[in-house]
Amino acid sequence: MEEVNGEASSIAALVSAARSGDDAARETLLDDVHQRALRYASARLGAFSGSRELAADAAQEVCVAVLKALPRYVERGVPFEAFVYSICSRKVADVQRGAFRSAVPTDEVPDTIDPGLTPEDAALNLDTARRLSVLMEKLTPQQREILTLRVAVGLSAEETGASLSMSPGAVRVAQHRALARLRTLHETSGEELR
Repeated sequence: MEEVNGEASSIAALVSAARSGDDAARETLLDDVHQRALRYASARLGAFSGSRELAADAAQEVCVAVLKALPRYVERGVPFEAFVYSICSRKVADVQRGAFRSAVPTDEVPDTIDPGLTPEDAALNLDTARRLSVLMEKLTPQQREILTLRVAVGLSAEETGASLSMSPGAVRVAQHRALARLRTLHETSGEELR
């Protein structure tokens, strides 16, 4: 718990210094925000075609929003991370809406072989992500958020609790219930996730 409190006080100090005009503190803070936003967006947008690019765009938008809001930010008993995740949630929702509306075909043919995933691997990964996304949509919004923050983003129960205004114990119980529900949904769906 001390490490989490130490991290929280360190972020609070960065926020304070950044608000006071310290350029180095602002850069360090925005780097931290970008990393958190990218992990969060990647986890939430994994089922979309071009999810890496979409996640990078969302993370950039989060950084811009945080930078604009930073001079007016006042801590009101909620950690800065919760403020950042609330922005992330809205920006990811915006990107999801945009992704549904705008599939853009291209006439360009690449000149070199892509060293990344083969089309088959990419299709399998996308299919698995879509199946998992369908199952996740059957969970409550809080369960989805907890699983995203704990499993995909990698936050501790303490960090997740601070972000969602829950105790670490409540986060662990909710995570356990969400995983059990997800397991049951998967078993009853009869489909196999790769």
